[in-house]
Amino acid sequence: MMEKIRYEIDGKEIIADKNETILSAARREGIYIPTMCYLTKVKPIASCRMCVVEMEGVDGFILSCQERAVEGAKIKTNSPALFKHRQNIMKLYDVNHPLECGVCDKSGECELQNKTLEFGVSSQEFSAKDQKREIKDWNYIQYDPSLCIMCERCVHTCNEVIGDDAITIQYGGYKSIIVTKDGGDLDCTFCGECIAVCPVGALISKDFKYTSNAWELREIPSSCAHCSSACSLFYDVKHKSIFEPKEKIYRVKNSIEYTTLCGAGRFGFDFQNEAKKDKEAFNKAILAFKEADTIKFNSLITNEEALILQKLKEKFGYKLVNKDAYSYKRFLQNFSKTSSKSLYEGNLQNIANSDYIMVLGSDIATDNPMVRYHITIASKKYSTEVIYLHPIKEALLQNVVTKYVNYEVGSEEAVLAMIADKFIDKEKLPKDIKEFFENLDIGYLSAESNFSEEELEEIVKKTAYKNRFSLIVGEDLYNHPRSENIAKILGLMEKYSPFEVTIIPSCTNTLGVSLICDLDKEEGEKTVGYNEKGDFTLSALGDGDLDMPALNQQEGTFTNIDKRVVPLNVALEFEGYCLNDIANALGLNKEFTIDYTKELPKERGFDSIDFDSLKNIVDSLKDDRGYEVKNLTLKEEPSIEEVAEIESFDGTVVYFSEPVLQFNPFTAKSSIKEKAYLTGSNQFAIAAKIKEGDIVKIKLPDGKEIKREFKIDPDMKGTIARLNTFDQTEDFKTSYRYARAKIEQVGNNE
Repeated sequence: MMEKIRYEIDGKEIIADKNETILSAARREGIYIPTMCYLTKVKPIASCRMCVVEMEGVDGFILSCQERAVEGAKIKTNSPALFKHRQNIMKLYDVNHPLECGVCDKSGECELQNKTLEFGVSSQEFSAKDQKREIKDWNYIQYDPSLCIMCERCVHTCNEVIGDDAITIQYGGYKSIIVTKDGGDLDCTFCGECIAVCPVGALISKDFKYTSNAWELREIPSSCAHCSSACSLFYDVKHKSIFEPKEKIYRVKNSIEYTTLCGAGRFGFDFQNEAKKDKEAFNKAILAFKEADTIKFNSLITNEEALILQKLKEKFGYKLVNKDAYSYKRFLQNFSKTSSKSLYEGNLQNIANSDYIMVLGSDIATDNPMVRYHITIASKKYSTEVIYLHPIKEALLQNVVTKYVNYEVGSEEAVLAMIADKFIDKEKLPKDIKEFFENLDIGYLSAESNFSEEELEEIVKKTAYKNRFSLIVGEDLYNHPRSENIAKILGLMEKYSPFEVTIIPSCTNTLGVSLICDLDKEEGEKTVGYNEKGDFTLSALGDGDLDMPALNQQEGTFTNIDKRVVPLNVALEFEGYCLNDIANALGLNKEFTIDYTKELPKERGFDSIDFDSLKNIVDSLKDDRGYEVKNLTLKEEPSIEEVAEIESFDGTVVYFSEPVLQFNPFTAKSSIKEKAYLTGSNQFAIAAKIKEGDIVKIKLPDGKEIKREFKIDPDMKGTIARLNTFDQTEDFKTSYRYARAKIEQVGNNE
């Protein structure tokens, strides 16, 4: 337990941890101290000097963002001297600051504007010779140095939260500006978080520029629909024009103090489906449901829609086929047999607080950017050891990874078994499980997996003086041919090792669907598809037989990676039919889709809470939107098989992996226009007998073919290439993310 101290702020008694800063304690107690550069989610920047306070017995002012109080201290946050000091700071900030509030995108929510008024700066006694400062265009982002107040928020956030470390300060006194790290174009993942944290209009979204005043926009709290983090966000909407009253989304924002968004969440918001009620198509849909024996769908749906599908299964006996949720559900079930828990224990906040992190079987930077950000936070805050185990070295993590292990494709079971052998407390294991570890041939597994015993020992040595352990695993494990046994070994890690396990869901609501629906592996003879191709297709992409609302047009909930049931709200009206209309026509009876929220299955850990009672505001470092699904205690079934012989992946191999700003056809439909490629190394190009710019036909083991332009990535090594399929409505993924592929050149882009 942290030692507690007592002191006073403005006469109010404060009980705080000894190491808690004065500013943090004041904010927790609702005491206002003005700041310009401070952000809760990064280390104190201390550039603005606005947060100074007075402490009895101490000469001068002290910085509350950095300093801790002592037992019995008496602190003042406001006085004539403090007010004058802050007023002078604002005068310095306002020197030659362009007076363009009438057209500045930040006007109405500008912190400089607010504090200039707060501290009564109505005139200026001095000035400085202005400098020529060129506006910089950085893809989605524009930087205007003449508006920059050098608070440094953007630089610290890029380095300490995102991990891109793409921008820095070019010091020069009054001439100081923000520049790219290498002096050229901005080389980053374009999350736009620098735009979000900028207190003025220096960093802005080019697409939003000059489109609206802040006070004209209606703010709708919701959850991001792109990946399984389902991050908290706000859609800013208003009418399209004075001639067109229909609303559109103008931008997406986040609570900058506590939350972060990736580029897909920030810029990929316009994937709505424009449709009206088509009675004829609706009647055909009802007929299709009556004739079908299978509903085929993906996890880009809400919990409530998943429950509707489950109830339709129970009523009519449909098979429910969802490829990714089926694999995830089966993996969780086997994980539970050895962990005795229905869910994993890890979450994003625990990852951020870890001082030892291991990532296995996930292309983490693109699978779930928020996991990457929390790893970065841990790295910068605690000098965390980050061990990244994957056949492909991830360049985006090079700023935080302390040890890369590039094992052979297909050897995940062997790699996990070797790790478990070192970290599990074998004295606590059941007898049969002890025998599994006693019979492990580490030398053989090491040789076959290319995970050397020396590397394993190095990983173990890195645990010295570490106390908070996280193990993050991904889709490569639960879609592996040996996923059942892998899950059981992972369950042992959860229960008998110091690690907290996080199993990353592969899609937005994969976890929710896997908990709610009783899924089938094989489809029947006649299918209805929901955002998947079927004999009759319901689609929110506008390419099906009946249009459905996209996820920014719905009310409902997701179950995110933190196992929280989080709400999303309607940002844009949908004038067509929804799944609940079809369900009612088939004999179910609910007025609104969200009437199912309180009926989510309690036996699976959900609570009976009305949608309108769910909290949807993030106001602390802990995400407490909605509620957390209960982690149920289950009966343990401790049986485990020997590690199987490792299958060899010779020749050219493709890995199904999407680029940073793309996740699925809905992201691809948005204004984020990114081309899909086959990306590989020079070595891969030689092996496949192709060159950069070639159009190639990729033939997969199941007979499916896809054409892609080939691009060389100098950071990649070996004969594994990344294959992007985000722009395809057809699912090209094999069960396991790696596949042997025949590569044939069919043209070039010239």
